[in-house]
Amino acid sequence: MAPQPVTHHRGVPVWRHIGATAAPATDVPEQAPVVVVGAGPVGLAMALDLGRRGHKVLVISKLDFIAGGSKAICFSKRSLDILERLGVGQELLQKGVTWNVGKVFWGDREESVYQFDMLPVKDQQYPGFINLQQYYVEDALLRALQNLPNVELRLGQQIEAVRHLPEGVELEVLAGESRYLIHADWLVACDGSKSTVRGLMGLDFDGRVFEENFLIADIRMEQERPAERWFWFDPPFNPGQSALMHRQPDGVWRLDFQLGWGIDRQACVQPENVERYVRAMLGPDVQFSQEWYSIYTFQCRRMSRFVHGHVLFAGDSAHLVSPFGARGCNGGFADIDNLGWKLDLVMRGQAGQELLESYNEEAVTTADENILNSTRSTDFLTPKTTVSKAFRDAVLELAATEAFARPFVNSGRLSTAISYPQSRLNTPDDQVWNSGIAPGSPALDAPVNGAWLLPQLGGRFVLLANSWTQGLPVGVELLDIAQWAGDHSLLQARYGLQPGCGYLIRPDHYVAARWQSPVSVATVQASLARAQGVQQ
Repeated sequence: MAPQPVTHHRGVPVWRHIGATAAPATDVPEQAPVVVVGAGPVGLAMALDLGRRGHKVLVISKLDFIAGGSKAICFSKRSLDILERLGVGQELLQKGVTWNVGKVFWGDREESVYQFDMLPVKDQQYPGFINLQQYYVEDALLRALQNLPNVELRLGQQIEAVRHLPEGVELEVLAGESRYLIHADWLVACDGSKSTVRGLMGLDFDGRVFEENFLIADIRMEQERPAERWFWFDPPFNPGQSALMHRQPDGVWRLDFQLGWGIDRQACVQPENVERYVRAMLGPDVQFSQEWYSIYTFQCRRMSRFVHGHVLFAGDSAHLVSPFGARGCNGGFADIDNLGWKLDLVMRGQAGQELLESYNEEAVTTADENILNSTRSTDFLTPKTTVSKAFRDAVLELAATEAFARPFVNSGRLSTAISYPQSRLNTPDDQVWNSGIAPGSPALDAPVNGAWLLPQLGGRFVLLANSWTQGLPVGVELLDIAQWAGDHSLLQARYGLQPGCGYLIRPDHYVAARWQSPVSVATVQASLARAQGVQQ
């Protein structure tokens, strides 16, 4: 059974208390290669990535505890693949509730009008999604960090000032009653939607705030229901609005209810008012207890740039989306997966700072795709005109019987890996491919050699090949399936990997280049240089 959240100061629920860190005993500015601000899942994953690559990392967070409450619960396959590389994927998979199927209901119909599968390509290590409370993810990441002697956590400390230096950043930090300075080579801001770093730098979001409110009711109950995502349009228990149900571990369920715009937010989270919604959905006799209730408003916003000199932004500090679609925390994991290997190469002097501009471009592409899908979902969920509501209802009516209408049903386009076909790091194909995975797209998992492909790619540059006969440049490791036992026909089919073919795959498991026949070491070297930000 999960620890019960208790109210902390300022109304933030505490799941596990850790304790504040004292200020260092020094009167001179402390030197740090990289500082990560924020100890949510994105900041902790960023620190774990850099720490596992051998860098000394300092993590600063204003909270000295793991927070409970209504936060992220849906973690996508792409995020699980990233967490696998960071060493915590299997632990989270075992704890989480696995699901691939989502169902959409309309009105008082008992049967769904549409259902979808979040893992249409089978035979992969991880499912389309798991549901897991955010505090479990943070706890696993924290424990992994505590095993790294080169990572230091300073909790209960507040950033008070951010000043640019010629080759870094100066931070002024408040720890209890004490203040001290840090001179950091790099600062990664992962401090959330109300980012202190962003505010101190005078930077802001651009975008749209929707005139709509939703109630999150996390409740604890014992019920046997399938591990599926259920979404209702205009259900009889919430007429004219929408609702959502997700199952979590420990008998906790996430219920969402659309409320409209002109509401009394404090009144709506009173237990007696929430109970009315819960019993209307689940039945008058359902036995449940309160876990956490809150109200949220849709926002789709982002910074214009995520790279500002030696200050880098990731996660909610850089971009915000509405919760439907599970694109918030998953988008943040995509950020750190993109940034980690690039910052590693820059810090080692193996790549120039211009490589980080590709982080800005690719992370902005991901944010824009997430914002576009989130905005479309919100407009479909909450039509504001007679015409848009008529369109939505027509789509739902047709979806029950007509396959062509089902792709238009939008109860939240759920998070999937996003491709970068125009990335400056790609080497364009020089031949036409009839199958396989194009440069700028994420590698696809497959069973190989009694295991799975993606974990064997690790966090380095890899040449995935079939009967490769040429040499390789320094910094690229060969994975030749011809040297592995067993049947690899499924992997060959997914990659179009005929004898002589090869794929250059980036440390974040994106395809950088591919060749249908053996090429020279110089050709691979040129693609490697391009993937490391060196323009030819």
